[in-house]
Amino acid sequence: MFSFGSIFASIGAHIEPKRPALIHGDHVTCWGVLDRRTDSLAASFIGAGAGTGDKVAHLMRNSPAYLETTIATFKARMVHVNINYRYTGEELFYILDNSDAAVLVHDADFAELVAQLVPRLPKLKLVLQVGGQPTKPSSSFEVAATSGLSLPAQDYQPDDMLFIYTGGTTGMPKGVMWDQSAVWSLLGGGALTPETGPVASLADHCANVSDPATISRILVMPPLMHGTGFLIGIYTMARGGTVMTLPGLKFEPAEVFVACATHAPDLAVLVGDAFARPLLGGLDRGEGSIASIKTLISSGTMWSPEVKAGLLRHNPELMILDSLGSSESIGMGASVQTADNAGAETRFVAGDDTLVLDENMQPVAPGSGVAGRIARGGLIPRGYYKDEAKSAATFVRVGDKRYVLAGDWATIDADGSMVLLGRGSQCINTGGEKVFPEEVEEALKTHPAVEDALVFGVSDDKWGQRISAVVELSPGAAADVATLVAHVRGRLAAYKAPKTVTIVPKVPRAPNGKADYATARDLAEKGATVA
Repeated sequence: MFSFGSIFASIGAHIEPKRPALIHGDHVTCWGVLDRRTDSLAASFIGAGAGTGDKVAHLMRNSPAYLETTIATFKARMVHVNINYRYTGEELFYILDNSDAAVLVHDADFAELVAQLVPRLPKLKLVLQVGGQPTKPSSSFEVAATSGLSLPAQDYQPDDMLFIYTGGTTGMPKGVMWDQSAVWSLLGGGALTPETGPVASLADHCANVSDPATISRILVMPPLMHGTGFLIGIYTMARGGTVMTLPGLKFEPAEVFVACATHAPDLAVLVGDAFARPLLGGLDRGEGSIASIKTLISSGTMWSPEVKAGLLRHNPELMILDSLGSSESIGMGASVQTADNAGAETRFVAGDDTLVLDENMQPVAPGSGVAGRIARGGLIPRGYYKDEAKSAATFVRVGDKRYVLAGDWATIDADGSMVLLGRGSQCINTGGEKVFPEEVEEALKTHPAVEDALVFGVSDDKWGQRISAVVELSPGAAADVATLVAHVRGRLAAYKAPKTVTIVPKVPRAPNGKADYATARDLAEKGATVA
């Protein structure tokens, strides 16, 4: 096994320099340029006094600079730290302080905020600004990337780390500590096909990436600051491929259609319905095509079978891969849909190291119908950075093997396939019955008038928790609360139907499509309608 640092330090010499590496709107960075720029950036980090194992914080929206910074981080044997660009003062300070960031790279939009925080961050050795005219304490990212500084030889090791900070559903964000070699292996280990298996040596991998027939052209729709797009993005780059990102500040299907027409990506990444529904709407209106895409990957959230079926209707050759994973547990399972099983219930085939554990931390018997938490063994993170208590609660031993407990709950059928129920942290206990919000959300979204929905529990004297929903209607559609509740009752047990419903202009979600339940609760409190 080898690190991303050793890969990126080696493959540049084996790739045709004019092969596209990064495409962002009309801007194309070729591999020859990328290799030089990331060497210069890595050397700049080291020249500023940062060293092996130091943390490089990424406060950026999607742009070539994000992955340039990441590759430079790996080349310098430093540690990637992602930052949610929606964080404000103290939230941002927490991440920079908690991660012990030595280098910060930020977009010009955040310059004023960064300038306010830097005096409180004595461990920072270098602050680089992307775009605009930087002022102290920031220096120019572009100057650093074009400095021509020579990167000293590095002693790359398989246990060189990368961090993925995850907000989770409770408490402050946590830094998940991954060995780079573990992530590389879990993402595929450079295998040309599933049958060939991971590459055996770095020399073999360099030979593979030199062949243009082996590369992928991937379109990343969600923010790189979150795990889904980031992991697929760095893996594609490490295989000598091309990563495309969208230039807009928010997701616009029209930009996807332009990228497909102009650059013909063969693989694309999104995150569930928040991206797929608007994309399907554009396709239904005849605004563009996704015909070039052969594989569509989603991870991090449940999404609707009927939306998948709609995408397959527009591209019957498409394979939709629904990957079950999180920042702490990559590759827990996968579900594949094609035109042959379009609209089928999503069932995940568990990986060899995946279990479903009951409340006593014992494996659930397949076919028993007992719900439990999904646990992943094998290649898993070291734990959470500087948080032994949360690490001990999440990374556990079952028998003589170490597992990471995911937040997801599921049942496991006799054939070993899993049916995902939802996140246990959001589970609603109403009148003694457990209800997973995602199940109710999916039922609501099958109504033709519903564009999106979030479901959650609120305190209730009678029920303990009352099932509440916020619902966004499709453009031009109409539906009253009673109709929506009746629709859910027609698909699920009556006790799972929402008792209060609020129709809102837009369901609150983060840029990566994940649910913002706190804001949803606020919206419901302001305008709930009793069913």
